[in-house]
Amino acid sequence: MMYHSFRSLMVFFICLVVMILPAQVCAADNSPDTLFVYSGAGLKAPMTEIGELFEEKTGIVVEYNFAGSGTLISQMEISKKGDAFIPGGTPDYSIAQNKSLVSDPAYVAYHVPVIGVQPGNPHGITSARDLAKEGLKLALGDVNATAIGRQGQKLFTKLGIDADIEENVILRAPTINEVVTALKLRQVDAALITIDQIKGDEIEAVQLKDDENMALVIPIGLTTFTTKQDSAQQFVDFVSSDEGKAVFKKHGHPVYPDPVYADVKL
Repeated sequence: MMYHSFRSLMVFFICLVVMILPAQVCAADNSPDTLFVYSGAGLKAPMTEIGELFEEKTGIVVEYNFAGSGTLISQMEISKKGDAFIPGGTPDYSIAQNKSLVSDPAYVAYHVPVIGVQPGNPHGITSARDLAKEGLKLALGDVNATAIGRQGQKLFTKLGIDADIEENVILRAPTINEVVTALKLRQVDAALITIDQIKGDEIEAVQLKDDENMALVIPIGLTTFTTKQDSAQQFVDFVSSDEGKAVFKKHGHPVYPDPVYADVKL
């Protein structure tokens, strides 16, 4: 009993010192009827619904930590707590896998980047190259924290416009949700977001051209330090099942596999 109390105090102390772990990570429930899942912030809508469905079916509660993928990986490294990881794309999952934080993944759906613009596209943006136009105000995901930020940086570098893009960036956000909010509030003229974020008439989507395609496969897998192997695997299997994929489709994600995105690298 004294050992467990001491261990709990040490974890709490680490959380206070590094100030990178949110309270829900430090207090991750050790109950066999609760799972703790690290999820990319841009996946909040489908994953919340999937968690509710999973609980209805199994009685197992799913608690989430939603944040940018880079932040989640740092939290996993420090805490060594939690049961599953689902980031915005396979590049982030590979980073976690190379750090021995997660096991082999299953594949669920696609994150398909688009350019978000104001209704009516007042600046006449038709491609990623147009984001370098002088005077545009842009919001982009943080390169170190978000999958969309990293993908965007790769694209802008490939097109040779990265310096011009940076001249126009007024917001680098730690999650895609904050990028979308800035666009909805008309704080920026355009942003690089994903197709599932286009809802209602507050934002219009400009499809990227074929040579600008940056679609990502969304993976999910177990952490290597989960103490709930069976229930965590059950959750991963549910997310990557037809029923789980249907939730992703409902929220605007093409589901894996899709021949349209056959060239997307895992």
